[in-house]
Amino acid sequence: MLKSLRDSGEEIGAALARHGIDLDRLDPSTRIDRGRELRIFSEVAPLVKDPLAGLRAGTNFNIASYGPLVMLLMTCADAYEAFQVGVRYQQLTFLYGTLRFEPGETLSAVVIEPLALPDPVFRLRIDGEMSGTHKLLMDMQATMGLDVRAERVELPYPRPSEAEAYEAHFRCPVHFGGRLGRIWLRNEYLHLRLPAADPAAHAMYRAMCDKQLLEQQSEPGNLSERVVAHLALFADKLPGSADVARTFELSERSLRRQLADEGTSFRDLVARARSSKARELLLNTRLSVEAVAQQLGYAEAAAFIHAFQRWEGCTPAAWRRTQAAAGSGTGEAAPD
Repeated sequence: MLKSLRDSGEEIGAALARHGIDLDRLDPSTRIDRGRELRIFSEVAPLVKDPLAGLRAGTNFNIASYGPLVMLLMTCADAYEAFQVGVRYQQLTFLYGTLRFEPGETLSAVVIEPLALPDPVFRLRIDGEMSGTHKLLMDMQATMGLDVRAERVELPYPRPSEAEAYEAHFRCPVHFGGRLGRIWLRNEYLHLRLPAADPAAHAMYRAMCDKQLLEQQSEPGNLSERVVAHLALFADKLPGSADVARTFELSERSLRRQLADEGTSFRDLVARARSSKARELLLNTRLSVEAVAQQLGYAEAAAFIHAFQRWEGCTPAAWRRTQAAAGSGTGEAAPD
């Protein structure tokens, strides 16, 4: 996606340089953990001028870049089995959202439940994922000599002014405004026998994919630190523990257990993230205390003031005056 954005003229070089990333010299075997990847996209997305950039980036998801996964899918007995296998091994795809298969009477859907992400990262990522998933389906069927096409596509955000470009891209009707991303296919496609079906080869590629999954089980760094860094991406309402768990490919129960093992809790990390964001806004903006409270997702300023007193031992206004005095060199702390 990043190479596509750069090659289409988007000025993202400075944001990547801050993370020490040179797209022309990046080792293709390097794995960047998801938390850092999201931080990179959070810095890149506001720089992107083309509203269709994510849609176009998805077309650069080359079928060969999926490695043994694509061969595992192509050696399934039929398309239905391939969809089930795709869901099982979705961690080996480029998806951030959760993939599942939704059967229906005449149409069935490949479903992507998007992660809770800050704007404008959300649209950039979901467009790339939906476009990339659609391209994988079309590339596979073209490689195998099949004739499969989407009946309709659904995207989980309000209808944009560029809606017609989406229908031209997917070559079918596109509906906006739901909660999930869906690519609907006719059920008769599901029973097509795949020309490359081969149980022995399928078993071999499954073993290779299982090995890749094991290699991805552990990400570097302390989980609590990665959770705080993820929460810092959001400007106002913070995601809940279930959404954060999905971000790190964990169940909510596993997230809470691992945080407990590190001597903390999700609630403590939310408070830590809010405290850090509060200090940043009070120090670097002229927002009122009420506006800062709103930015942090508090329904009332009083709740924020009470929480800030627990964190810092004084009110937000007093803390701001103290910092201003220290910065001006007077050394005088204003009373609460």
